[in-house]
Amino acid sequence: MSEKFDLGWGDEDEPQETANTLTAVDTGRDEKHQQTQATLIAEHVAAAVEEVRPGLDKIPDPVEPAGEGELTPEEEERLALCDQGIELHKTAWFMAGKSLDTMATGRLFRRTPHKLEPERFYATIEEWALVEKGISVSKCNQYRAAWPVGEVLMARGYDTNPGQVRELVPVKNAYGLNAAVAVYVLVADTWGKDNVTAKRLEETRKLMPGDLKLEDDEDPDTLAKTIKGVLLGELPASPAPAIPPAVTQAVDRRAVDLANAFNRSRIPRSEVQLRLLEAFADPKDTTVYDAVLERMQKAEQAAKKAARKALK
Repeated sequence: MSEKFDLGWGDEDEPQETANTLTAVDTGRDEKHQQTQATLIAEHVAAAVEEVRPGLDKIPDPVEPAGEGELTPEEEERLALCDQGIELHKTAWFMAGKSLDTMATGRLFRRTPHKLEPERFYATIEEWALVEKGISVSKCNQYRAAWPVGEVLMARGYDTNPGQVRELVPVKNAYGLNAAVAVYVLVADTWGKDNVTAKRLEETRKLMPGDLKLEDDEDPDTLAKTIKGVLLGELPASPAPAIPPAVTQAVDRRAVDLANAFNRSRIPRSEVQLRLLEAFADPKDTTVYDAVLERMQKAEQAAKKAARKALK
């Protein structure tokens, strides 16, 4: 009598149950792997954040030198950390200015209770900065005025500092942001990027004539060339205003009338200008001078009237 041996894996349902078990194991393994990866990433991010985090605790305490010769490896490390702290000061200065300006523009302080008078809110950014942060009114205004210049210069790759930027604020106030950047560009191009100092920026700024006319919509590089040309006497500080097309066309029509009067085909505009200047400068006949004087007086009165109207 022959015996039958069952060579199968068990009941018909067992293959499906086994597959489900293996799938569950794989899923659990994947989830655990993902959790481990997420934990590692979080730890790396936290370590990176801690590494770049500014803080007084990261600056080594003052200690006596290890000797008179070369710096030891420990001293080299302390030097690097101190240098980083000083570099951070430059960026922090501009960050403070931008923060104050953002708060002031958006009046983000408006619902903050006054520290000394809790029954009311802060009225101005200057008041908030003084009471909350101990920043004087003059410093607050200085920071707010300087940060845009510092931001642009840093974006252009210049290693600038607050003292240098302070010398450019008057240029920014008088001519605009691009002009202030242009002065720095001019000094950097003249003496080299590594030789820009607050003193050289101040001297260059003070050399700029009071009647200098600059267009702030021009890029800083173009403005730097313009300022250099003015300082070297190659360009006028106040270029002559452009002649409106209507005036040019009227002059050309009158030139045609002159040509007809002399039975000539044409009279060059340069000849008309020469005769006008001669007539204007004639001490015996002041007709043209008087006409120019009257027109300029009327234009000045109109400008003053417009200014008074704008101020009302």
